[in-house]
Amino acid sequence: MDKTTFELGTIYINGVELKKTDSIEWQKHPKFNGVLTKSLFSGKDSNGNLSAMLVKIEPNCEIGNHIHEGKAELHEVIYGEGIALVDEKSITYKMGIISLIPADVPHSVKANNNGLVLLAKFTPPLS
Repeated sequence: MDKTTFELGTIYINGVELKKTDSIEWQKHPKFNGVLTKSLFSGKDSNGNLSAMLVKIEPNCEIGNHIHEGKAELHEVIYGEGIALVDEKSITYKMGIISLIPADVPHSVKANNNGLVLLAKFTPPLS
């Protein structure tokens, strides 16, 4: 599987097609240079259950240390490699890695020379 698989996909909620993934524009992250996000669906779309986004971290860039107050986050690495620090514990991120970050736990992710793409899910959903 490569990053194109997700970027050319279709999003369904409760069996109903919501949108095509390639119809969603990448957005620059407001705090971290070299980080782009693509919001797949929001809490509004999921009846307040979950939000999900693709996160693209350009080569040698990073999402700096931060927390999501009251929100757990699940990372699924779908392309590339890097290092995540979760509550000061290092995790090698590569395709196939799944990492649960509990609510209010500090974490960061740095991509290696090839970049990194994550599927990030949040519960309760991000606003």
